[in-house]
Amino acid sequence: MSRKIAFIASRSEVAQKALSMLSRRYGHAAPDEADVVVALGGDGHMLHTLHKTQKLRAPVYGMNCGTIGFLMNAYREDDLLERLDAAEQEDINPLSMQATRADGTIETHLAINEVSLLRQGPQAAKLSIQVDGRLRLEELVCDGALVATPAGSTAYNYSAHGPILPIGADVLALTAVAAFRPRRWRGALLPKTVRVRFDVREAEKRPVMADADGHSVRDVVSVEVMSEPRVTHSILFDPGHGLQERLIQEQFV
Repeated sequence: MSRKIAFIASRSEVAQKALSMLSRRYGHAAPDEADVVVALGGDGHMLHTLHKTQKLRAPVYGMNCGTIGFLMNAYREDDLLERLDAAEQEDINPLSMQATRADGTIETHLAINEVSLLRQGPQAAKLSIQVDGRLRLEELVCDGALVATPAGSTAYNYSAHGPILPIGADVLALTAVAAFRPRRWRGALLPKTVRVRFDVREAEKRPVMADADGHSVRDVVSVEVMSEPRVTHSILFDPGHGLQERLIQEQFV
């Protein structure tokens, strides 16, 4: 099957070399004319590519030219067309973050992995947490907290001792980062349909920043997070190496 392929490479020397070789061999279409987008780089570049192409019809197939490559397939120059024909598609929805600063300005960003709140200074953050308008935790003293999607549950969420979520599970992980009070609180599993609101207590004394896949907002006083079903990212994986398999495998290492 003939395919129009758009290659999008990170700035690394390895990725740029791969871009040159693959473009010569398979041709190079504009992203808005392509049948498939091939991202060359690591996981960070894959997230960037998914955000950049979210309004296009073409799915994204990643080839690892980075370090971990959790969202990527193995890099090979040969048989790319055959691999694309055999690839399995997984669709995921991002999170929407609405962050309100102390000056009243609001920023909205999408996050494929997680939305996180982190202390800006030397003192611990103090957060209150509401779920669908109901106060669930009056005061969380911590280095931060995050809401993660299943696709992002093995990233920052996992390093903060949050749970790994199966792809297709209609749940989100709410995870504390270095919780001090309540000391034993490690988070919650929430339905995908909920709206989570964080309010920053003592914001001037204990400033907090919010981040959505690298889009950072400083000096926030409140942050609302919810799944965004109107946006779908389509990712292609080699058979037997999709997100579901990787999420299971990650729990046995």
